[in-house]
Amino acid sequence: MSPSRAGTSGRWAWAEIDLDAISHNIGVVRRSVAPSEVWAVVKADGYGHGAAAVAGAALQAGAEGLCVALSEEGVELRRGGVDAPILVLSEQPPDQLAGLASHGHDGHQVHLKIDTGMHRAGCHPSDAVHLAAKIVASPALELAGVFTHLAVADDPAHPFTALQLQRFDDVLARLAASGIDAGLVHAANSAGALAHPAARRSMVRIGIATYGIAPGPGVAHLARELWPALSLRARVSFVRRLEAGERLSYGLRHTVDRATTIATVPIGYADGVPRRLFTAGCPVLLGGRFHPIAGVVTMDQLMVDVGDSDVAFGDEVVLIGEQGGKRITAEEWAVRLDTIGYEVVCGISKRIARHLR
Repeated sequence: MSPSRAGTSGRWAWAEIDLDAISHNIGVVRRSVAPSEVWAVVKADGYGHGAAAVAGAALQAGAEGLCVALSEEGVELRRGGVDAPILVLSEQPPDQLAGLASHGHDGHQVHLKIDTGMHRAGCHPSDAVHLAAKIVASPALELAGVFTHLAVADDPAHPFTALQLQRFDDVLARLAASGIDAGLVHAANSAGALAHPAARRSMVRIGIATYGIAPGPGVAHLARELWPALSLRARVSFVRRLEAGERLSYGLRHTVDRATTIATVPIGYADGVPRRLFTAGCPVLLGGRFHPIAGVVTMDQLMVDVGDSDVAFGDEVVLIGEQGGKRITAEEWAVRLDTIGYEVVCGISKRIARHLR
């Protein structure tokens, strides 16, 4: 990418989305969990990567279906030409359900969620058979699946996952004893699919692993074959030489301890680069070398201390990704910021143009 090329937003800040990495990651998971079906989770605009593009790459790589959080997300995919099965994971407002019923169609497919211990959503295990029977008896509905969600699957040694699966199996046994076909049975998220073979039922829901990011430090060793799909890049927009003792950025919180060169980069917290990235000690890559952020990140810009390095207007800066054989990952941001890789990539705002490659 030449220095003259800006993103579609007209700014020197953009994200690159590697669709080959998406395809590769789906393939890795499919081989690991076979014969379970793989459904790619593309909610939150494909975890900030672009839902339509990710969905297409995942389906071409063999994913059998897609998962979203909101019905609007599913509608957008349908309007974009996706004809694969789409599962809406979150509850829908009553008025939306009433509107669905008013269409007069029979056999709307639903998946019954069982709360086996996360306590965020789902029916109590003791109510599962009763509710499943009501779904089966309704001419407007079809029981297409039964599922649960694992709370600590990213900690392979935690005993609670086994307890959740036991509770889930108890429900499935009671459904079978009542003559109810559960349809697609699923419990595993990315961490569950990677770390808990017992959680791989007739399908798995693959979210963060689709994007090449480990679900957590405890399962990072199981995600080594995955390829990160997103890189975050910008270009130097201003260069200034400062003398020792000069202070910079809001609050004058950073003082340079030597004569140095400061490079301004046109990306900030309104773009998804956390303001506290400075205090967290997250570097950037510039000229194939790691350089520290100098001063607090501002809304639209940040500054980098490049020392005596030869830096010029238009030079590429990598915040997440590779340059010169070195790499910065979303997981590294997450560790330094005391958060998770999910939040890092989902937080990259719409102001950042996504370039597919």
